[in-house]
Amino acid sequence: MNITNKTALITGGGSGIGFQIAKLLSQKGNRVIITGRSEDRLQKAADQLQNVSYIVADVTSIADTNKLVEEVNSKYGELDILINNAGRATVYKLGKEANATDKAAEEMETNYFSAIRLTEKLLPLLEKSKEAAIVNVTSIVAFAPGINMPTYAASKAALHSYTRILRFTLARATTIKVFELMPPLVDTELSAAIGGANGIPPEEVAEGLIKGFEDDEYELHIGVTANIYKLYLSSPEEALRTLNKGRE
Repeated sequence: MNITNKTALITGGGSGIGFQIAKLLSQKGNRVIITGRSEDRLQKAADQLQNVSYIVADVTSIADTNKLVEEVNSKYGELDILINNAGRATVYKLGKEANATDKAAEEMETNYFSAIRLTEKLLPLLEKSKEAAIVNVTSIVAFAPGINMPTYAASKAALHSYTRILRFTLARATTIKVFELMPPLVDTELSAAIGGANGIPPEEVAEGLIKGFEDDEYELHIGVTANIYKLYLSSPEEALRTLNKGRE
């Protein structure tokens, strides 16, 4: 897939993986729009990059999502790449006092429902592009859930399933390509509470996506995700134990 001279929208683009993807796409001559809840963070990110603008929006809000879609349509008039990267994670363990329902609801809204909502609303614009792509950022925990982020893992597993059927469906009706970016532990603010400093740099994840675009590789197992996936295929239980080793 050609990834120059395109217009890309990245949710959660003000920091971490989203920022690094914005940086690489802008360096390749693309017009990049980043979105998120914090205007200060978005402005600081955009100021560091070329050909990057921002729209303040909370993708968990239906009203904000509608305004975001309206602005992309009216201000830019085209969209070639949508990257659903916004994420939310809560660190805890399941138990009788975990309040897992409320935590899961918040994570599912950000990590799953918001991606579906935004994708559906932007499909008409993406379908106008000669070569369009949707990228959903999931995680290694879609294959083997982590004991300290149980419902985050469930939300990413749900997004993984949705991504597969979206790819299958759109391939039969459109030219839109659907990619899934599946990193392991990454050194970002989101992962700080679970030892993110020991994770891979977000630049490595962004580079993996760019290579995936160039190679038309649709499910991208970054870093040790590739090893966990192979183990998962042979023994899901062993993959689960391996991922959670030392975390119990």
